[in-house]
Amino acid sequence: GKTLAYGIPLVQSLQGMESKIQRSDGPYALVLVPTRELALQSFDTIQKLLKPFTWIVPGVLMGGEKRKSEKARLRKGINILISTPGRLVDHIRSTECIHFHRTQWLIIDEADRILDLGFERDVAVILNALNAERETRQNVLLSATLTEGVTRLADISLNDPVSISIADEIQKVPEAASQTDREASSSSNCMEQENFAVPETLQQYVMMVPSKLRLVTLAAFILQKCKFEKRHKMIIFFSSCEQVEFYHELLVKVLSGGSESEQPGHSSLSSVSLRFLRLHGDMEQEERTEVFQEFLKSKTGILLCTDVAARGLDLPQVTWIVQYNAPASPAEYIHRIGRTARIGCHGSSLLVLAPSEAEYVSLLASHKINVSELKMEKVLASLMKDDRFKLHRPGSKKSCGKNPQEVRERATVLQTKFENHVHSSEETVRWAKKALQSFLCAYTTYPRDLKHIFHIKSLHLGHVAKSFGLRDAPQNLTALPTAGSKRKTKPRPKR
Repeated sequence: GKTLAYGIPLVQSLQGMESKIQRSDGPYALVLVPTRELALQSFDTIQKLLKPFTWIVPGVLMGGEKRKSEKARLRKGINILISTPGRLVDHIRSTECIHFHRTQWLIIDEADRILDLGFERDVAVILNALNAERETRQNVLLSATLTEGVTRLADISLNDPVSISIADEIQKVPEAASQTDREASSSSNCMEQENFAVPETLQQYVMMVPSKLRLVTLAAFILQKCKFEKRHKMIIFFSSCEQVEFYHELLVKVLSGGSESEQPGHSSLSSVSLRFLRLHGDMEQEERTEVFQEFLKSKTGILLCTDVAARGLDLPQVTWIVQYNAPASPAEYIHRIGRTARIGCHGSSLLVLAPSEAEYVSLLASHKINVSELKMEKVLASLMKDDRFKLHRPGSKKSCGKNPQEVRERATVLQTKFENHVHSSEETVRWAKKALQSFLCAYTTYPRDLKHIFHIKSLHLGHVAKSFGLRDAPQNLTALPTAGSKRKTKPRPKR
C-alpha cells in the first residue's frame, strides 16, 4: 500500500512527460529505503507498475551486491533509482557517472527506521549531493508511524511540508480535533500522544511466562500452531542476530528432528510440517535474498528474525507474529505486528513477557493498543498431543485429558531434550552462552523511559540461562556490558 502511494503518482507523471524520457537521462526519482529486503520488494512493485512504460528504467542499489555491475547499470542509466542510504553514499563518493541534475523526486520510505539504523549522516550527504545539482524537487517522507525521528528528518529534508495522514480517515473520530492540531501534537510530543491504528482483523495477545519456561512455552506454541493446527505461517522476532542463529539451530534439531511416535503414516509428520527459516543482518546478502524469497512463496513455515524484517515487508499469508523479545517502543511493536492481517486478511500476534515486564501492557494500552491475555498453561497443554515428550513410567496407563501434573512433566521432558542438545558438545554450550550474552546486551539497550520495565537487575540469570538450554547460569558472563562494549554489541541489523 505505502509503495503504491508514492509509486503510482510517480509513474503517472513520468510517463506523461512531454519529451519522452530516455534511459540515459539518469534518475528522475530517488527512493531511499532502510533495508535490502525492502529495496528488492519496492523495486519489484515499481517494475510491475512500469510494465506498460518500457522506456522508463528502474534500478536498485544495495550493500552485498557487486559494485562493478551496479556502476555499469548506472552508466547505462536508471530513471527510478531505489537504494539503501549507505550504498548510495558509496556511489556518490566513488562513481563518476552518477548524477542528479534531472532528479525531481526524493522519496524516503520508512523514514523513522532510516534514522534508527543510524543513516542520518548518510541522508545528509545524499541531500547535499542532490541540492548541489538541482534546486527544486519534491521530497516525500513515508512511515506507518510518525515518531520524533521523522520530524527531525523532516526538519533537514523538507521545506514547509504538508502532512497527510490516513489514520484519521480510518478511525473516523467524531469529536476529533482539527487535523492541524492533531498533527502538531503528534509530531511535537509523539511518544506520549501517538495513538496507533491497528487493523480490526488483527487479534493481539500477550502471554506472561517466567524466564525458565520461555523456551518450552515457545516450542509448545510452535507445535500447537504449526503442527497440530497446520496451515499457519509464523514470524518470530528476536532482539539479536546471535539469538536467531542459536534458536534456529536448536528448534530444528529438537522439534523437527527426533523420532516421531511410530504410527503408520505418522513417521515423517514432524519434519514435514515444521519448516524453520532464519533472517538477520549478519547473513550474506545472497542467502538473505534466498530466504526472503522462499518464505514469501511458501504457504507455511516459521521465520526466525531480527527487526530487519519488521519494516514494510509484504510477506503474504502470515497468520501469527510472535515477539519473543519485547520491542523497544510501541511504534516498533506496531511495525512488527503489521506483517500480518495485511489488506483485509486475518492474523494474530503474541507478545511474550516475563512477569517483571507486565507493566509493558499498560504502556501499550496508553497508546490505544489493547492486548488480551493468553494463558501459558493452555499453550503448554498442547504438549499432550505429542508423545515424544511423554515421561515413560513402568506400567503407566495411557494419558487422558489435560492433567496439569502430566503437562508439567512433559514440559520438563522437553526442557531436558533442549538441555541435552545444548550440552552435547562444548561448541553448542559456547554458542548458547554467546546467544545469552547477546540477549543481555540487547536488554541493556532499552530506552531510559522503559528501564523501569526492562531492567537487567530484575532478571534471574539462572532462569534466563534455562531459556537458552543451559543447565546453570554461566560464571564467566559479562552480564552488564560497560558503556564501551555496549556500543559494539548492540544488536543492529547490518546495512
